[in-house]
Amino acid sequence: MGRALTGRLASLLPTRADLADVRRDPRRDLLAGLTVAVVALPLALGFGVSSGLGAAAGLATAVVAGALAAVFGGSNLQVSGPTGAMTVVLVPITAKYGPGGVLTVGLVAGLMLVALAVARAGRYMQFVPAPVVEGFTLGIAGVIGLQQVPNALGVAKPDGEQVLAVTWRAVEEFTKSPNWTALGLAGGVALLMLAGARRWPRIPFSLVAVIAATLVAQIFHLDAAPPIGDLPAGLPVPSFGFLDLGALGTLLPSAVAVAALAALESLLSASVADGMTTGQKHDPDRELFGQGLSNIAAPLFGGVPATGAIARTAVNVRTGARSRLAALTHAAVLAVIVFAAAPLVSKIPLAALAGVLLATAIRMVEVGSLRAMAGATRSDALILVLTAAATLALDLVHAVIIGLVVAGALALRAVASQARMDQMPLDRDGDADEEHALLAEHIVVYRIDGPLFFAAAHRSLVELGEVSDVRVVILRMSRVTTMDATGALALKGVVEKLKRRGITVMTSGVRPGQRQVLESVGALELLRLDGREYATAPEALQGARDHLRCAGILTALPVQRTAVHGSEEPAR
Repeated sequence: MGRALTGRLASLLPTRADLADVRRDPRRDLLAGLTVAVVALPLALGFGVSSGLGAAAGLATAVVAGALAAVFGGSNLQVSGPTGAMTVVLVPITAKYGPGGVLTVGLVAGLMLVALAVARAGRYMQFVPAPVVEGFTLGIAGVIGLQQVPNALGVAKPDGEQVLAVTWRAVEEFTKSPNWTALGLAGGVALLMLAGARRWPRIPFSLVAVIAATLVAQIFHLDAAPPIGDLPAGLPVPSFGFLDLGALGTLLPSAVAVAALAALESLLSASVADGMTTGQKHDPDRELFGQGLSNIAAPLFGGVPATGAIARTAVNVRTGARSRLAALTHAAVLAVIVFAAAPLVSKIPLAALAGVLLATAIRMVEVGSLRAMAGATRSDALILVLTAAATLALDLVHAVIIGLVVAGALALRAVASQARMDQMPLDRDGDADEEHALLAEHIVVYRIDGPLFFAAAHRSLVELGEVSDVRVVILRMSRVTTMDATGALALKGVVEKLKRRGITVMTSGVRPGQRQVLESVGALELLRLDGREYATAPEALQGARDHLRCAGILTALPVQRTAVHGSEEPAR
């Protein structure tokens, strides 16, 4: 056991291939990393402020988590740090437990992510339906935008955890005492980012807009637009002093939520990076491992929980990154800023950061993807809308759970609707009309198609339970795609009902997996005639003839020579 665990951990560590990739085109990676750092700086500051721990926490997260995830993660192109989705989860934790609670949650979530990596849980990301992901992203964009309203309006953030209620109270405060300066800065930054990126996509307009807003606030002494405030000149000394071991029990659900979100968003971002390139394929388990280590380390330096960041990863890919060196450079540049430019960064107006995040929220909404998803099927549209609405009204984890449950229920309904039972005609070849008519009065053949499981069994077997005026029922089961205990019990109940009415039930084409389920609930013995099973439909039909002759109902009839009609496949 210990040796297996050691081997599993060794498989999650960086390899020589990673080092070879770093050496391939370092100049290109360094340039890409610098560009990403310029884009990431205002986002890291903004998400730190939004989380409730302050801009310094956002920078610490971007540096520490960004570096560790770059080295140990499973994607060559992923860029990690504080994100809007994680901020949405952290706000209520900060309000309820304070900064210490957030840091404790981050560390525990990191340990959970490492455990998931060792358990090889990364592969399960592929089972999250696309409408859930799109609805989740749309809901996150809405929450991020609403969270910026108090800073954008220049009012103190009202108390509360529910983002819609907090936003409404902030608007009420603004109407009582309007702060047009803060609103103008936030709106100007957002407008410059959106318009500039559309015209000149390669220019980091988020940084340009923040610098411009800061200069305006300083030159014109705009006291109505308060700045971020003092930042420490460097990262704090690592410490476990924030841990509150007595509160671990109450913080555990929050840690599970953070770990689930970190896994979901990081693996989604890594998949997006793969899709934007050729020849790149991330390792989902290594990605979870890297995110786990980064979330263990970030709280030690006062940072918030981190995930893979889709927007920064996309910038990294588009600027030509080839290896992990680009993401590592991004973290190094931000570290230099923390140590060398903290006094300048502290003068950035909160309203300017609110504008950056408002523009980021708007750009998160992919109208084309939403239209495609909503126009695909009604089920997809319903899942998307429910997930987005739950994200706004509840929280991200509940939203994903609701989306998955609804998607699962609709998928079950779709699968169950494929189950059907059709009556097959008897074969006439070799039978005289008189003999065939006599057989038809005593034998009926049904073919069961599709799944025979809890969601479909009772509905699909209704017709079978109503059979009358025959002596033998033959069930062709080779096309049953799956069967569970509920389906086997439902079939058993129908067979017992027919037998009580003197009707013999026979089967053909029962597969090994189905035989096991039928036998476990005691149904298989009821489907055997004199202890015999039939492999094909012709054999079952001949067995029915023999049974009717032994019962004195039929005189000797010609031996069946061909398969039962109703399928181009060999009859079973």
